[in-house]
Amino acid sequence: MAKQKKFVEAITAMDVDFAQWYTDIVKKAELVDYSSVRGCMIIRPYGYAIWENIQKTLDQKFKETGHENVYMPMFIPEGLLQKEKDHVEGFAPEVAWVTHGGTEELAERLCVRPTSETLFCDHYAKIIQSYNDLPKKYNQWCSVVRWEKTTRPFLRTTEFLWQEGHTAHATAEESEKETIDMLNVYADFCENVLAIPVVKGQKTEKEKFAGAKATYTIESLMHDGKALQSGTSHNFGDNFAKAFEIQYTDKNSQLQYVHQTSWGMTTRIIGAIIMVHGDDSGLKLPPKIAPTQVIIVPIAQHKEGVIEKAQELKARISKIARVGMDISDKMPGWKFNEYEMKGIPVRLEVGPKDIENNQVVLVRRDTREKLVVSMDDLETAIPKLLEDIHNAMYEHAKNHREEKTYTATTLDEFKEIADNKPGFIKAMWCGDKACEEKLKEVIGVTSRCIPFEQEKLSDKCICCGKEAKHMVYWGKAY
Repeated sequence: MAKQKKFVEAITAMDVDFAQWYTDIVKKAELVDYSSVRGCMIIRPYGYAIWENIQKTLDQKFKETGHENVYMPMFIPEGLLQKEKDHVEGFAPEVAWVTHGGTEELAERLCVRPTSETLFCDHYAKIIQSYNDLPKKYNQWCSVVRWEKTTRPFLRTTEFLWQEGHTAHATAEESEKETIDMLNVYADFCENVLAIPVVKGQKTEKEKFAGAKATYTIESLMHDGKALQSGTSHNFGDNFAKAFEIQYTDKNSQLQYVHQTSWGMTTRIIGAIIMVHGDDSGLKLPPKIAPTQVIIVPIAQHKEGVIEKAQELKARISKIARVGMDISDKMPGWKFNEYEMKGIPVRLEVGPKDIENNQVVLVRRDTREKLVVSMDDLETAIPKLLEDIHNAMYEHAKNHREEKTYTATTLDEFKEIADNKPGFIKAMWCGDKACEEKLKEVIGVTSRCIPFEQEKLSDKCICCGKEAKHMVYWGKAY
């Protein structure tokens, strides 16, 4: 029992030190380890299995919407990166450079990709000639490198995994539709797979992607009241097309520039899963992406027939869910704590008395509720329970977000909320960058998005008092 006590005590309570709680979980749940390269993480098998399930689900959604996977080089020649001025200025502070090949100094520096717009543009300029070549709807799964000053596993690392979609279209209308469609794919994925509610909206000019005409985002709220940008979709218009001379001949034999988009979601979404759903006992994984959805823990497994029955149940459940079984010699209590830490949605307990009564005990990770279920009903009970857990986790997260979403109509009220009530703050804004910068400098918040669902909270800008143009979600963010 000493081992069990030590195991529980190893997690810092989230209300005592949220940052340490997060670090404890990613380490203790064996999601990541620190590497010998500053700011880079080793994603361990359990963490990578979560990413694989995310990847598998998103990849299917991308293919269903007509996208194809490709792979671009990880190196970008400096001259190519320089072609789009705003783009290179936006990424310059984070770029890692290769200057030597072996002992030879390179004639031209190579950038380790922070993102791949320039590579896709260079390729599109070669392969797009006619309207018959459009649209081009490509996606790639890869890693990128951004030289971050401060790092934290999943949330901000020097190298991270992601997908980046890059598409080219004949018209501005088509590229705008693609941008919004893909944002909706991300929102649907977060809500219906990860059980994370999101706010959809547009980034301000100050916060938009370097080189984009418009950036759209989904914003989620963590347990500690900080926001996390969880996925973005960018409409480039013809900005990059003009810089890279990507033209096509239209139906009237006239040369036109293509209109482009890009969109991405990264391993930071695993950080969101941890911080939206986790508790002081560890992870709570949404059932649809949990590597193991049901863990079988035999009770009094030394007794005749218990392990055999557990194995029989595992074979049955494997047809309807991702199932594991622990027949190690650790105490059941230790196992319970371990699988709570790992966030496995359902624990199935079966012992001699259960076998005698033709039943099992199912324990929910999200509420710890225990359910006694007949062995005959498992094929219907388990899928229903997993669905119930997903819905309950979503509602819990949504209620938490609503409780931590505040409205301010005066600057004093805004500051009081920002100082004392972590969360989203809804307030009106005139659209002036100076006001946005002042709120960041004086109060320490950034604009998260201009939500698609607008509300008129007042006629005046929260900062300068002039006529307001938009209602904006503000907050402190990761």
